[in-house]
Amino acid sequence: MKYEKHIFICNNKRENNPIQKSCGDLGLEIRNKFVTELKKLNLNHKIRANKSGCLDSCLKGPMIVIYPDQIWYKNVNLDDVSEIIEKTILKNEVIDRLLLK
Repeated sequence: MKYEKHIFICNNKRENNPIQKSCGDLGLEIRNKFVTELKKLNLNHKIRANKSGCLDSCLKGPMIVIYPDQIWYKNVNLDDVSEIIEKTILKNEVIDRLLLK
């Protein structure tokens, strides 16, 4: 099955590491919300929300990256998911406040 876009959501979990944040549990919740919202919009056959390992920006997490557009978002939270789908996935707009520069 070919998808138009892939959303990779970091689910990497670090135990007791005061230097690097862990996307872990929140990353999984974010991924699950993407899956749910994409299904509601009947986009789950065009857009894939994937669990990812570390995206190597731990201090800016939770992180997601959207391909093929190569849009990297930092500090994503559950409330951002609908906006990301509406603006970035459907309209190809970048959300500046989330953009990893």
